[in-house]
Amino acid sequence: MEEDRDQQNRAWDTCREVPMVEDEHTPWKLIKLLKIICLLLVALMVFGLALCSKTSFLLLVTLANEGTQVLSSEHKPVALLCIGCSLIASSVLLLLKSLWKACYKTSKMPGKKTIAMVLFFEFLVSVGAAILTIVAMPHLDIVTNVMILNGVAVLSTLLQVSAQCKAKEKNHYLLPSISAFLLILLGYILFIVLYIMKDPTDIKKLMWVGLAVGASFLVSFNWWENYFKLISKDSSSVFLKDICKEATRCQNILHILSSVLRIGVTACVLGAYVPLAKMDWDIVTSIPSRETRVIVIIIGVQLISSALCHWFAVAGCKMHALRRCFILPLYLASLAVMALLVVPVIVYYQQYRVSQNGTASINFTSYCDVVVDGTNRNLNGSVFPQLVLDVTHTLCFLDMSKITDIGLLTGSAVAWWLGLVLATVHLWYLNVNRIQRTQDIFVRRLYEGAFIEQSLLLNTRFDIQSKNRKKNFKGLEPVMVYLCATMWHETYNEMMNIIISIFRLDRYRPKTDPKFDDFSFEAHIYFDDAFEGSQVRRLNKYAKNLVEILKEVYGIFTNVDDKFFVKRHYFPDQTLITTPYGGRLVITMPHGNHINVHFKDKDLIRHRKRWSQVMYLYYLLGWKLMTKYHARWQKGCEEKELRAEVQKEKHNTYILALDGDTDFQPAAVMLLIDRLKMYPRVGAACGRIHPTGSGPAVWFQKFEYSVSHWLQKTAEHVIGCVLCSPGCFSLFRAEALMDDNVMKRYSTKSMQASHYIQYDQGEDRWLCTLLLKQGWRVEYNAASDAYTNAPEDFKELYNQRRRWGPSTLANVVDLLSSTKTICKKNPSISKPFMFYQLFAMVSAILGPATICLLTAGSLSFIFEMHGAAALVIAVMPPAIYLGLCFKLKADTQINVAAGLSIIYAFLMLVVTMSIIGAMIKDKTILTPSSIFVIAMACIYVITAILHPQEFHLVFYGFLYILCIPSAYLLLTIYTMVNMNNVSWGTRETKPAGEAAAPEVPTPQLTTQKANSAYQRVSTWWKCCKKPSQRSQDPQLTVSQESMVPEPVQAEPLPQNTIVEDNRIPEEEQSLATPAFDCPGQSWITELQEFSTDMQLLEEKLDEEELGFWTELQEKYLKPLPDDKERQKKMANDLRELRNKINFAFFMANGLWLVATFTLQVFNAVFAIRLPKVTLDLEYTGEDAQIDPIAFMFILGFASSVIIQFFTMIYQRFYTLIHFVSFLDTEPKEQKPKKTRYKKGKKGSSADTGSTIGSSSTIGSSSTIDHGSTIDSGSTDDSQDDSDFEEIDFDSSSYNGTLDRGTMV
Repeated sequence: MEEDRDQQNRAWDTCREVPMVEDEHTPWKLIKLLKIICLLLVALMVFGLALCSKTSFLLLVTLANEGTQVLSSEHKPVALLCIGCSLIASSVLLLLKSLWKACYKTSKMPGKKTIAMVLFFEFLVSVGAAILTIVAMPHLDIVTNVMILNGVAVLSTLLQVSAQCKAKEKNHYLLPSISAFLLILLGYILFIVLYIMKDPTDIKKLMWVGLAVGASFLVSFNWWENYFKLISKDSSSVFLKDICKEATRCQNILHILSSVLRIGVTACVLGAYVPLAKMDWDIVTSIPSRETRVIVIIIGVQLISSALCHWFAVAGCKMHALRRCFILPLYLASLAVMALLVVPVIVYYQQYRVSQNGTASINFTSYCDVVVDGTNRNLNGSVFPQLVLDVTHTLCFLDMSKITDIGLLTGSAVAWWLGLVLATVHLWYLNVNRIQRTQDIFVRRLYEGAFIEQSLLLNTRFDIQSKNRKKNFKGLEPVMVYLCATMWHETYNEMMNIIISIFRLDRYRPKTDPKFDDFSFEAHIYFDDAFEGSQVRRLNKYAKNLVEILKEVYGIFTNVDDKFFVKRHYFPDQTLITTPYGGRLVITMPHGNHINVHFKDKDLIRHRKRWSQVMYLYYLLGWKLMTKYHARWQKGCEEKELRAEVQKEKHNTYILALDGDTDFQPAAVMLLIDRLKMYPRVGAACGRIHPTGSGPAVWFQKFEYSVSHWLQKTAEHVIGCVLCSPGCFSLFRAEALMDDNVMKRYSTKSMQASHYIQYDQGEDRWLCTLLLKQGWRVEYNAASDAYTNAPEDFKELYNQRRRWGPSTLANVVDLLSSTKTICKKNPSISKPFMFYQLFAMVSAILGPATICLLTAGSLSFIFEMHGAAALVIAVMPPAIYLGLCFKLKADTQINVAAGLSIIYAFLMLVVTMSIIGAMIKDKTILTPSSIFVIAMACIYVITAILHPQEFHLVFYGFLYILCIPSAYLLLTIYTMVNMNNVSWGTRETKPAGEAAAPEVPTPQLTTQKANSAYQRVSTWWKCCKKPSQRSQDPQLTVSQESMVPEPVQAEPLPQNTIVEDNRIPEEEQSLATPAFDCPGQSWITELQEFSTDMQLLEEKLDEEELGFWTELQEKYLKPLPDDKERQKKMANDLRELRNKINFAFFMANGLWLVATFTLQVFNAVFAIRLPKVTLDLEYTGEDAQIDPIAFMFILGFASSVIIQFFTMIYQRFYTLIHFVSFLDTEPKEQKPKKTRYKKGKKGSSADTGSTIGSSSTIGSSSTIDHGSTIDSGSTDDSQDDSDFEEIDFDSSSYNGTLDRGTMV
């Protein structure tokens, strides 16, 4: 370090070594190209699918026309039936979705008035749609049929005018709405005039025209909710307001009722019209094959294209490409349909005229008489020419030689189309948030298959916009994000990663001169066991490294140059504060945001990760968030108003949990913030964790992490909830953490043996268990990437998984035991999802036996021995290892496992080759085992292809296959046998202060320890107080009851017993606690001398905050004294619990093996025989024999993997949508401006934005302004929070797969 400081004095030594600051993981150019391709593809899909939907529907209408010949007159009911299916298809889908939600999620019952009003409008719409499409349109011409559907916007234009007139300001789009109404009205007038002029005496034709006009007006009631909600806001009618609120709150039940009504009304109209038109339903069962094929193709295209068009249109809106991928393609769809249907008519007509040239004078009327309606049409050839002639037939009543007919027809079509364009012109300026919920974009979750583009355009949310284009759209409120990292013994490079990430975020969202107000942040680092020494407490080497890194990174990000050679970095004054728990360093980053480093003294406050989390939860959410409202409440502020403000600030306050080595980009944080902003019931969201490092252990973990995230975590997200949001990179909502039975229970001391396993070995999973039980949703965002170091050593990896395995099992069992309560309280969790988790847990429990069966199968194939004998041989090594684990030391157990892992790796290679050999030997891949293996391989390869940035990880799968016995057999045995060892297992380096011999040769008495602790805390109180503060010594008592400290032993216990040295790390306390005058002075002075480049100013802690820390330590975080009796009892309890669980665990595996052994002995009796066939599906004469239990297990495992695969595909689409919308809305990261200073002069605070104020300024800068509140509607539980477009678990093991101290 001294070399670097002196570097500026050497003219010949100007080269530097700086860490990577910019994003080196994300291929931004490739992503931008992908974004362009995606938007282009979505636009083409919306346009093409709308074209297919409308064209196929109009062909069905044409086939139902009386004079068309592709379908004979007696077969017309078939076409009418298909039209009816098009009308009700979306209602059937909505009914199924609503019924599923009614079964597994909460549904509120609306009032009778709301039901009556909604069903009244639905009745009008369904009657109108059925009459228009089934009765009227088959009697109209094709041009009118294409464009009359645009006339359904007539009532929408009137309601737009009404809503804008109700508003109290002049509106920018009032004139377009009026113009749209007049144009649509003009279209109807021209349409009526055209048909009346042709034959005023044709009563039937006039009746069809009247029905078409009236029915289209009834259909226009379909989107009444879009405008009634706006009208009700400015209306004095309480009835209208209540109706609109209930219609939103009780959507699910109303969707069920309206869907049933629509299906029933459509069926009634269709059933009544066919007999009235003198047609017979019996003919439906006797349609010729040619006509059946034509009808099936057309209706199939119509139904599929309508549903897909709706989905891609929604995707286009959510990608923030409303104009490019939604409005423009739908506008052009009607014109394209017109061209697609009319151009072939004109071409065929012209071809006929050319062919008849010179023989007769041909006009359109004679063409219709001779060719179109002639009796000599050949109906056995190609279908396309016949369809063109049928379309031509609908135009034959017109005289195309008359300009009047053409003018009236064209005028009505153009007027209707322009009317729709003007009625929806407001959509060009519609505000859409990132990953906007579907229900916030579209008023109704129902598309109309008969007129897909009109329904999508008119169903989109209508906003009143003023002339100055100030949108009446409430954007998302700004949020406060606390970055909370826990540190302990991280290396220099690991700490460098997270500090650089925090400084990146400071540059991304500066506090000084901010350009965006979407969120503000403050970083807190909680450094465990930061002090060393007995008489004089000083920072240890890890804490000093952190201070050095802060200075180094500060210099990198400021990059202040004075001259070409001499570089002088200016560091503004920073702050040191003595606190009751140790000390605090407050750093103001170059752009004004703060980093608070909390140095914890384990002799003053409880250490370890969970207690650091409790520390920042109560400090940030309890002290910072709640105290200011309590002060206002004491001054007499209205409680109702304060309660609302507190609720809103809790909703808008997030905590980003980090590990001390996490590396992330600002975009990853924004993507997590998006999830919590948009969905009020999301309590936590996690990102994609990437392990970093090198070596075989890391390669194994890279593939394990990828499979866990690709398949298992996405499946949990889509079909239920993520069970574990890893503590290395997860965003939590303060409202969820402060809910009942969450934060308070999370602060519980471990009092029972099971608590140490569930609470302390996997604290992040337990916190998520508490959130799920309270009804909060936990999500996974695959686009949010974070990187963290993974264990590179075999021993460290085994010790990490030794913690995670029992904790995962305990939390899943806890959830499964509360299935009924959770399914009732949490709308995102259903009983099928819990059954999925149950099967996954059973698979994990039976993992060792499954590996033994796999080994036995390979031995049987290679050595051609009986299956039962092979099974006995396969069970012997793990059984011996199991016995050794109960006798040997933990390190020896790991060494034995390492040796066995190498042997099993060779065996797995043989197994893999044996599977391939069996395929070659049998000359087929169509055996159950072969199909299973090939299917799994294909699933993993396709999954990797859908993750192109991570495709290279699939090559680590070969190493993963070789390590399967080590991971799911040996590791499981080691984990279960060492369950009673509740030490952390990773990063456990011996502090420098403990390297020497014990300083206290004889243990202190209890009274001596209590007096020493009292004296020390009293001294801290005096040092921390401000000069004006009255001196008062807190009376602290040290209770030995319910406390389990870590034993301090001069010699380790014998390691050949069942129970090892059981340490309870969370309650560790040194026996030597000598008093000293003012311990803060020593470390502060040392740090000030250590930081020569950066001046550290000492400040005193605020009196109120000092009292808070003292009370918090006393209630939750007080170090626990030594209680050897309780420690001994807890060690026995842990051993007893371990023995009970091990007995049940290995008994289940033993029963599984015995059952399989029995079936193999009596293979001829119980085996399932499946014929072996070649690739040509020819029987080989042999049968494959499978025992029933193995067959059912393979079938279940394959089913779970298939579920994961399809949920992965589903989630990938919505991840892509989110990421594209992020790229389209998030501004580019601005590079920091370089500021030059004159030699020897400091920059002003206005220039650097880095000067810190008083401690009170530090405290107040992190809170949200009282006015920064969310819209009450966004937190209303009545909102349909189930609209999660996308919604881990290892099938063979429950060992988690995230970095040190976190789990998947």
